[in-house]
Order: sequence, then structure tokens, then C-alpha cells
Amino acid sequence: MFVQQLEPVAGSLGLSALVATLPLVTVLVLLGAVRMKAHLAGLIGLAVAALVACLAYRMPVGQTVSSAAQGVLFGLFPIMWIVVNALWVYRMTVRTRHFDILRRSFGRLSDDPRIQALVIAFCFGALLEALAGFGAPVAICSVMLVALGFDPVKAAVVALVANTAPVAFGAMGTPVVTLAQVTGLPLDSVASVVGRQTPLLALLVPLILVWLVDGRRGLRETWIPALACGVAFAAAQFAASNYVSPQLADIGAALIGAGALVAVPHARRPAAEPVRAAVLTGVRSEELDQDDPRPEVLRAYAPYALIVVIFSIAQIPAVKDWIAKATRVFDWPFLNVANPEGKPVGGNVFTLPLVSTGGTLVLLAGAITAAVIGVHARVAVREWLATVYELRFAILTVTSVLALAYVMNLSGQAATIGHFVAAAGAGLAFLSPVLGWFGVAVSGSDTSANALFGALQVTAAQQSGLSPELLAAANSSGGVLGKMISPQNLTIACAAVGLAGKEGDLLRKVLPWSAGLLLVMCLIVMAQSSAVLGWMLP
Repeated sequence: MFVQQLEPVAGSLGLSALVATLPLVTVLVLLGAVRMKAHLAGLIGLAVAALVACLAYRMPVGQTVSSAAQGVLFGLFPIMWIVVNALWVYRMTVRTRHFDILRRSFGRLSDDPRIQALVIAFCFGALLEALAGFGAPVAICSVMLVALGFDPVKAAVVALVANTAPVAFGAMGTPVVTLAQVTGLPLDSVASVVGRQTPLLALLVPLILVWLVDGRRGLRETWIPALACGVAFAAAQFAASNYVSPQLADIGAALIGAGALVAVPHARRPAAEPVRAAVLTGVRSEELDQDDPRPEVLRAYAPYALIVVIFSIAQIPAVKDWIAKATRVFDWPFLNVANPEGKPVGGNVFTLPLVSTGGTLVLLAGAITAAVIGVHARVAVREWLATVYELRFAILTVTSVLALAYVMNLSGQAATIGHFVAAAGAGLAFLSPVLGWFGVAVSGSDTSANALFGALQVTAAQQSGLSPELLAAANSSGGVLGKMISPQNLTIACAAVGLAGKEGDLLRKVLPWSAGLLLVMCLIVMAQSSAVLGWMLP
């Protein structure tokens, strides 16, 4: 049995923490300063983590390799299993041009560009985040806005800022699932606290979007539908994450938010021509005027309806218990780790949810989608393989980062850093979202930031007397605000709207919103750690 040590370097917690941060510093420097590709930075960081584990923490080489292998498997299944299947569904709709029909359908909901921004960037973007995440909402929504006549810069900024509130529950809850896995906390507990933080952002983001689109006039004239959308989204996200399923949180929030938006009379009023002339400064796509047969419109919406239905059925207790029978729980080979108190850690056992995981359910929805929208089985398989190829570097990045996180967690490196950081005491509650924000800003992924810093936050919370669930959730909730300034998302946005090389211009426009909303989240978490908002926690 390998027993973790908190002070393996010269018996000093400070020196040990300094050495333990080397893998994280390596990744962050390579990404942020050297601008190395993420998958290469992840692999080098993994190598550094393995060296620190073996040389400084005296973890046997076999157990170090086994820890990394467990991280790789978790990165592949369920994380990338969800992403691959979700993007596969999207690729099939693009191939059959049903995605174009969907875009035209959105354009007809309202001719007011401020409402269009809410429908597409906030509501539909949240649905895309729920299904795929990893940059897909920014790329797709910004292109749709440009087709409607938005200026490319404004379209990119709106899509980036909108991609905040849903991120923690994106890709079928992947960030919170990862957070629960690396921290050992129950998924329901972590998701419940996140669901009492990010909905507060959802109240503000729609108002910010109409301001970005049309300034004070936009806020003055459309604050009612924007607020209605935000309130409905927030309420649905809170309810689903706390009482239904974290995997359904963003799906339900996106659909209910969109329904509340279009139900408000203000949202259906034609926009004044001066407004359209001032806001729509780009070139409107001519194909938006094309009429689509109603059956084809229904088929365009079918993939998303199928996913909602299948996931809802999977939450029925009898069905949930039935599919859970396929879950396999087993002792991870060549791994026998105990914490500093000598108790076995949760990582010694691995859980493999073969059917109940979101990726398998999306795969089922995709198979039915192929039949509904007329994609031949052979073509569907070819599209799935093309999706895997398209995501090859993302797969390598996620698996290397998860392997790094598992080596750090199981060797004791994360525990050492957590004990050292705990010296911040009560101030840790204010600073914890900043750590998640920084992690997402450099990695571009709330999942990666949770894998890197989740265990650290829990250890620091336990040592400082704060709620582990609160700080773990704060890591994810703060992280969502770093996504709009991450180089990965900025590059995706620029490429989507034809602004290659203008990432710096976009960064200057979104950075104030990212920093401002981060401050709000820090104040929320600090208040939740005290009597001020402590009543909000479960």
C-alpha cells in the first residue's frame, strides 16, 4: 500500500507545496506564455506530475502509471464519449441541411435583433452547451448571428458572453460529474450547490446581452423579455440540478428560458427600423427568406426533442434502476493508495456506467435521429468516425489533463497544495472562484479546471473549516466566467466569424465583463460561506 505524505520534501509543507505545483505551473506557463498547443502542454504536464509523484512523493512507478491510466479512461468514458456523440448528432443535421432549417426557424421567431441574440446566443447556445460544450456554442451561435446581419465582432462578443451560465452543467453535466469524481464528493451534493450559484449569473447575462447589442436603448426597451428569460432559465436550472438530474439542468433551462422569452408580448413586437439599421450592420444571408415545409421544420427540431425525451425517460426511477444494472464497479488494477491517515482512497475503486452515462443516451438519440432525418446507417457511421477524427486533439488534451489530475490527486500532491492554501482561512471563500476562473481561462475547459483544482479546493476547505461542497462548487461556478477570455474560445469565435488574428480585440471587449461577473461570483460564495447567504446551501 502506498500512503500519501503531506510534507515529503524536507519535512516542510511550504517546500512540498512548491514542488507539488510544478505540474500545474508547467501547464499554465506552456498554455499562457509559450502558447503551446493544449494537448502538448497536457502531455508535458503529465510527465512532470509523474516525475514529482515518483521522485518527491515516493509513489511506486507502477501505481503512478496506473493512476494516469485511470485518468485516461475517465477522460475517454464518460467525458469524451458524451462530446463525440453530441457533435455527431450535430454533424448529421448539418449534412442533411436540417441545421439550416433550424437557423431560419430561429430567425423568424422575432425580427428584433436584441431578441434574436437572446434566442440564439443565450437559449440555443445553452442547449448546445448542454449537448456538446467545448466551444461548439460559440462557433455555431456566432455564425448564426452573422447570417442574421450582425456585425461579426458584435456577434462574437455576444456569443462569448452568453456562454457562461450553462457551462458548469455543459456536455450533459460533464464538469460537475468530473468535479464529483476527482473530489470524492457525491454528485448530487456538488450539483446542488452549483445550482444555487450559476442561476444567479443567469439573471444578469440576458440583460448584459441586450446591452451589448443595443446599449442603453436595448436595455430600456427589452429589459422585460430579457429578465423573463433570465428568471425562467435560472429557476429551471436550479430545479433540475437540485431535484431532477444535473445532466438535464441546461436542457430544461434552455427550453424553459426560450419559452418564457417568446411568451412575453414585448418579444413579439416588430423592431423599429432605426433599431434594425443601427444594430444589423452586417450582411444578412439571403437564404433566411427561404420557406421551409412544416414537416422539415419538425424534423430539424427532432434531434433535440429526442435527446430531451430519452434523458427524461432515463430519470424515471424504474428505468434508472434498470439501466444502472449495467454499471460496473471494480477495484482498479495495480492501485492501492491510502490517505495520510492510512484510510483507503476512493480512487482504488472505479465505476463504469456503461448505459446510464449521458454519452450512451445521446448515442441512442443519435441513432434514432439518423432514421428521422434520413441519414443512411453507413453514412451515419462514417460521420461518427469523422467526428472522432475532428476531435482527436481535444480527446488527447482531455485525457492528458485528466491523467495529470489523477496522478496529482492519488500521489498526494493536491492534498499538499490544499493544506498550504488553507492558510488563507475565511478569505479562501472569496478567492476560490478565482482559482476556477484562472484554470478555465488558460485551459478553455471547466472540466479541465475542475480536474486540476477540485481536490485542492476540497482539501483547503476541510483544513479551513469551510464547506467542501461550497468551495468545490465555487471552482466550477467561477470557472464558467473564464471561458469567454480563454485563448481557445477566442480563437474559435474569431475563426467562426472571419476575424482570424483579432483575438486581442475580442479579449479587450469581453475581459471587463468576465472580471465584473467574477467579482459578483466571489461575493456570492463569500456570502454563502457566512450567515448572510448561508441559508441558500442545502
